[in-house]
Amino acid sequence: MKHRILLADDNDDIREIFKEGLEKRGFEVVTAPTVNEALRLIATEKFDVLLSDLHMPDAGDGFTIVSAMRHTHPKAVTLVTSGYPALQEAMAAILLEADEVLVKPIAVGKIAELITAKLANPSPRPEMKKERVAAILERETDRTIQDWISRVEVNQELAALPLSFTERTGHLPLLLGDLVRRLRLAQNTVAPISKAAREHGVVRRKQGYSVPMMVEESRALQVSIFNTLQKNLAATDFSTLLLDVMTIADEVDSQLKQTMIGYTQGVEAQSATISV
Repeated sequence: MKHRILLADDNDDIREIFKEGLEKRGFEVVTAPTVNEALRLIATEKFDVLLSDLHMPDAGDGFTIVSAMRHTHPKAVTLVTSGYPALQEAMAAILLEADEVLVKPIAVGKIAELITAKLANPSPRPEMKKERVAAILERETDRTIQDWISRVEVNQELAALPLSFTERTGHLPLLLGDLVRRLRLAQNTVAPISKAAREHGVVRRKQGYSVPMMVEESRALQVSIFNTLQKNLAATDFSTLLLDVMTIADEVDSQLKQTMIGYTQGVEAQSATISV
């Protein structure tokens, strides 16, 4: 029975060359040109080997595939190819999940020999402790805030307001805390309204924010949250990841709504004061 290889690479020529070369050497090869297609195949089919490009098309995208394979098919040989050997930190992180990182260019014959050797003598990998998204976001709150402020500082409209770090970020620990609590709720439990988000809207009104500015900083927060999860994929519990991601998106939108309500109430209070 032939060993099955999942070949994930967005380069058409590389996929064709590797597929033909590996099949000539007795392997069955299934190709995936995108991350989504690779994830679909991992979830629905059985593989003995993963051979994935690390950058498809963006830096680190292959890490998502590697993590999914490790979770779904923990005994599969997992090899990663990369054209950027200088990324030592990224390589170290990926080696927690993959068996080996291969620097391009690399000959098909060399890959086939390596796969054969790995299949014949599988190396045991310690089981990694998996965490729920709530635990990761709670642990990484400070880094998420730092990521968020770095995005805000390069946004000309948001950075134009002369606010201190505390004035800019004071609300974030409370909003992230509400998000973590939401993630820990039992399924089908009614989610509480974030009072912190509503109070944040009142404060942002006083600070001179416009509605588009609040929408933009909310968008940046969601990006920062997902960036935090991307950096912690090796520790993520994939069994609840999809549900948690949906909850994050819903909670961030809900918090934005409450922020808008608080902002509007601030406007109404100011108008009432002026009319009196």
